[in-house]
Order: sequence, then C-alpha cells, then structure tokens
Amino acid sequence: MAETVPVRCPSCRRDHLFASPVYPCACGAPLAPPLLHAPPEPITHRTWTGDWVTVRCRTCGRQDHWPQPELGCPCGTVLRIPVRPVTAHGEPTTGFFSTRPSHIPLPRTATVPRPSFRPVTIRTAHDAVTAAARYLKWLGFRDVVQPEVRPSSGIDLRGPGLVAQVDPSTRPASLRDVECLWLNGLTTSAASVFFSLAGYADDARSRADDLGIPLFVMDLTGSPQPVNAPADELISTGA
Repeated sequence: MAETVPVRCPSCRRDHLFASPVYPCACGAPLAPPLLHAPPEPITHRTWTGDWVTVRCRTCGRQDHWPQPELGCPCGTVLRIPVRPVTAHGEPTTGFFSTRPSHIPLPRTATVPRPSFRPVTIRTAHDAVTAAARYLKWLGFRDVVQPEVRPSSGIDLRGPGLVAQVDPSTRPASLRDVECLWLNGLTTSAASVFFSLAGYADDARSRADDLGIPLFVMDLTGSPQPVNAPADELISTGA
C-alpha cells in the first residue's frame, strides 16, 4: 500500500493528507516513493532533470527514476513532497511503507460514473499537452486536437466548443494568460480550460474564478488536479 503523510500548505495553511503515487515497476510490482515526514517545499522554479527521484523496488531491488511527488493546493501553490533518499545499499534511510489506504477521497469532488483516468508521464512540454488532451477526453470533450504548430493565440488544444491552454513553463500562469484564453473562448463561443505545471499567480486565479474558467495543475505523473470551483464543477458534471 502507498504511504500517506499530513501536509500543510505554507501559503494558505490548509491541511491535506497526501498519498504517495503508485507506479508499476518493470518487474510488475507496485512501487510507491517512500515519503519523508518533513515540510513540503513550494515549487517556484522547475527543471526537467530536477523533478525526478531515485526509488528502489522492494520486490526486485531495481532502482529507477520516477517523478517526485507533488501536491496542488486549492490556493494555487504547487508543493514538492519530500522523499526519503536511497542509501548506498539501496534502502530508504528510515521506515517502511505504511499499510494505510492509498486512496484518500476528496470531499470537494462528486463521484463521476466514468472509468479511472490513465495519466501520461510528463517528461517534455509535448507530454504535458498530450496529458491535458487525454484528460479533456476523459472529461467528455470530443475530437480534442493539437495544432501541428502552436498558434500565436497560445491555444494548445481545440475541440467542438472547447479551447484549452497548457503552460509547461517554470513560472505560474499570469493574469494575462488567463484573460487571453478567455477572449479566445469568447470569440469562438467555446468553453475555456487552463492547465499549468507551476500553478497560477493570485490575480490570475481570482480572475479565472470571476470568469468561470476551470484551472488545473499537473504534476509529472500527468494527473491534473483542480484548483478552483469551476474545475471542481467540470469534474463533477463532465463536458
């Protein structure tokens, strides 16, 4: 079973219970990064090579690099969850995996009768767009496509009645980013959805709330998490 740790957001002081993500090892055994009971670190700068951790499979002993666990707080802050390092002998420095349940229900989201979402691991900016497209299709949007060349409007994904932007950069999405997406949706009578790896500036999130734009943050596992009420509602109702 995956380990869980209590996490307090240093920005808004909100408490969360974080469950370590579970991945399949090459041997087929489930693998969860062992979490360190230490304060989380807000992500203000990203590097593709710096967001991976070494984890040892307790079944076969294989060591591989996996995305470092992250938590998207509803306040817009993205937190890096510390992981126990692997020692020279390949074992975590302390403790064993917890037997607590790997899934912690989120009360703010309603149960949706759809199959489980299958994420796409994010290693490049293109992977981030692919993960967002798969998530939009999971929500019920049809014929979601990515332009071969990113247009000047910044819109990364389109579908009938849909425009979506994916920001894989190392900075939080800005107020201008949100307003440009909204204007594109307004001119085409389409719903607007925003995905970001680094979260959102405070004024950007406030404006998105006013405009009813769903905001999601993505970690490197490719699993979008809602950060505002319109995003929660979209998950509950679907497209």
